Amino acid sequence: MNPKTLQYLMGHSDISVTMNVYTHINFDDAEAEFKRIDEFRKVQVEIEKKNDKPMSQKMLKAT
Repeated sequence: MNPKTLQYLMGHSDISVTMNVYTHINFDDAEAEFKRIDEFRKVQVEIEKKNDKPMSQKMLKAT
């Protein structure tokens, strides 16, 4: 869920309250994010090879 949506639903006036209460991270979470980044970069390299030119940052959309 979008953190700002959760902030609204919970009635928090400050997003830091929402983030401190409802988000937690551990080593496994961090490791999973690094794997996602690695996979993204591999796909990006393959696309660049096919297009034979670097992709601009405007072409990439964060997920």
